[in-house]
Amino acid sequence: MQKIAQIITKIIDFFYHPFQKWVPKQLFTYGMCGGGNMVLDWILYFIIYNFVIGHELITLNSPLSTITMTPHIASLCIVFPITLLTGFWLNKHITFTQSDIKTRKQFIRYCLVVAINLAINYFGLKLCVDVLAWYPTPSKMVITVITVIISFFCQKYFSFAHAGSTK
Repeated sequence: MQKIAQIITKIIDFFYHPFQKWVPKQLFTYGMCGGGNMVLDWILYFIIYNFVIGHELITLNSPLSTITMTPHIASLCIVFPITLLTGFWLNKHITFTQSDIKTRKQFIRYCLVVAINLAINYFGLKLCVDVLAWYPTPSKMVITVITVIISFFCQKYFSFAHAGSTK
């Protein structure tokens, strides 16, 4: 996995040169990693929503209850764990490599920030799709841009900060 991180870092470094006068390296790296993970999220969401779930309501039956999910929320639930793990890996091994916080604590903090973003995604999708009647995929894209901005500052100063700066 370290080899993959080195390859990704070299690719990002190659593209960073034209931007180095205007954008700090860590912000550029975060943008590239986050952008890659965001595109993965959009592609998976599109595939799951359109071809796996097929615009149908999803009903989950258990002995205790029955839950019915709209296709756009079911797609979010399927894609979320995948991009959670890829996002953490990219942040830990490529963007915020200087953090001296233990991996377990980083992951817990990362998950907390992601949980906040998930809530924003959930309520944002409910608002955009169910109330405003926007299409699901563009709605997801708009909401993702909002959560990326929030996430950068939370990850930099909370999840992957130096241990001495966050107690």
